[in-house]
Amino acid sequence: MSEATRIRRQLMLVAAVLLGLIIGAAALVHFGPEVQAVEVGAKAPDFRVYDLARGDSVSIRQRYRNTVTLVNIWATWCQPCRVEMPSMQQLYDSLSGKGFKIAAISIDEGSPEDVRKFAKELGLSFDVLQDRSTRIQGTYQTTGVPESFLLNRDGVIIKRVIGAHDWNSEVNRALVERLLAEPGSGSQ
Repeated sequence: MSEATRIRRQLMLVAAVLLGLIIGAAALVHFGPEVQAVEVGAKAPDFRVYDLARGDSVSIRQRYRNTVTLVNIWATWCQPCRVEMPSMQQLYDSLSGKGFKIAAISIDEGSPEDVRKFAKELGLSFDVLQDRSTRIQGTYQTTGVPESFLLNRDGVIIKRVIGAHDWNSEVNRALVERLLAEPGSGSQ
């Protein structure tokens, strides 16, 4: 086989591989799953989590339908999570009677009892849930813990906060009160 023939075959092989990669990438873009961004203005994704109080799996979308909800993703080992929890409890204490709810979802992989102990230690009375699989982090496209999503009555993300936050500040309280005053469309 001549040198020119060998080079021609190698170039044809490289061209075939490149063509295969291009066709594969195009097929993936065309037929692959569409990933929806979890951002302000988008509908919050649904997810099933373990309800520590009820001992059962619950759907976030069904459980918090037609309510203004703060979805907080956290962990017992996270110091900033511990810092923000009291402000969440204060906001919940003052507005839960008006329809405000909190879904505090722990990503601890350990025992639910560890999460219950943490909640009891801090005196938390809002819903404490757990996702031992930690898959909610991918579903909600989080960057770490804590990360929070304030949802209106229709399940639309109104505010997203990365890191510890004072949820009982005047600005946040006014925002939640405004959302509570707005009627939902009834669809989630």
